[in-house]
Amino acid sequence: MNVILLNHYAGNPEMGMEFRPYYLAREWVKMGHHVRIVAGDFSHLRMINPKVERDFSDETKDGITYTWIKTGQYNGNGVKRAFSMFRFVGKLWVNARVLADKWKPDVIIASSTYPLDTYAAQRIKKYSGAKYIHEVHDMWPITLIEIGNMKKMHPFVIIMQRAENSFCRNSDLVVSLLCNAKSYFIKHGMSPNKFRNIMNGVSLEEWKNPEPLPEQIEKTIKELKEDNKFLICFFGSITKSYAISYLIKAIQNMQDSRIALIVVGEGEQKEELMELARRKMKDNFIFFPKIPKRSIPTLLKEMDCLYIAALHNAMFRFGIGMNKLFDSMMSGKPILYAVDAPNNFIEEYHCGISVKAENKEELTAGLIKMLSLTEEERSQMGERGRRAVLEHFTYDKLAAQFAELFD
Repeated sequence: MNVILLNHYAGNPEMGMEFRPYYLAREWVKMGHHVRIVAGDFSHLRMINPKVERDFSDETKDGITYTWIKTGQYNGNGVKRAFSMFRFVGKLWVNARVLADKWKPDVIIASSTYPLDTYAAQRIKKYSGAKYIHEVHDMWPITLIEIGNMKKMHPFVIIMQRAENSFCRNSDLVVSLLCNAKSYFIKHGMSPNKFRNIMNGVSLEEWKNPEPLPEQIEKTIKELKEDNKFLICFFGSITKSYAISYLIKAIQNMQDSRIALIVVGEGEQKEELMELARRKMKDNFIFFPKIPKRSIPTLLKEMDCLYIAALHNAMFRFGIGMNKLFDSMMSGKPILYAVDAPNNFIEEYHCGISVKAENKEELTAGLIKMLSLTEEERSQMGERGRRAVLEHFTYDKLAAQFAELFD
């Protein structure tokens, strides 16, 4: 089939996030479908953005056709970012008839953070007769209201709410990464039989052929292991929302010199956390810069335990599906988990120790329990997580689930 996937921020492993469109599309190409990802030429999520001279420029990557639309650069979440959204959706909407005739889609997927792309998808559907699937990554506009403190009557929120209501009513199917979002979408006009939950996952290819670690990181890890340190790792964006400070304080309060926390990544809270770590047991905290995604498997396999946590977040009531969760499970390492969400894969698959979010006492108790386990017990814990991913959360299986919806 001819599949068109609209995602303003779509990337690939070389360019950077978002990764999900690439991984799904690559699997669909293997199945024999022709896939075109339509994206903006600038995204705040990518490490590398394409250089685009004109709108609707094509580029091929791993059998996937990328079509780039010039949307303009921006910083942060201000007016410039909003204008980039309107440019992306507006150019698709204005050219919908021409694009429908040229691309001849059988399926069109609107897959973006914000719901405005529903209008472009609906218009292309009108001229092509394609099946329209709307995929929800983030819950806009309710996230803007509850987390961003925007008023319900703010013009931007009103625009987003109308768009959300529109895709709930007019899409053929709604796919969401969030398992508990169904009742919310029903309230906004979705028929109950439209909803499907398809999670994130891992790319087996990256785990079979991982890239090595940067030399300095490899050297440091080797020295720590020779010193018989118990290695705990956090990897990803270093922001307050991931509750890294709770783990640093728990380790400092325990004063257990066996523990070494390795933090890999970049983010707005990194300097603050480095300062916190310097106050006590400073030699037991090591901070490294961001590494290529393809090196993550190599990193995780050197660890004894992985840390995944988050501050309380009202949005988690709809469910959670962090990419790092599935990478961590795939590593075969036990997970120390401190997230409050209705779907808890750590408990479901018995692949780590789960404690309440933002609870220093429980986190400390969980850490002590993890240390008290034998190496064999931790290995069995991690292996259960790995088996769960191989059974349910690899992109070949997830893409096959999604492709069943094309017919």
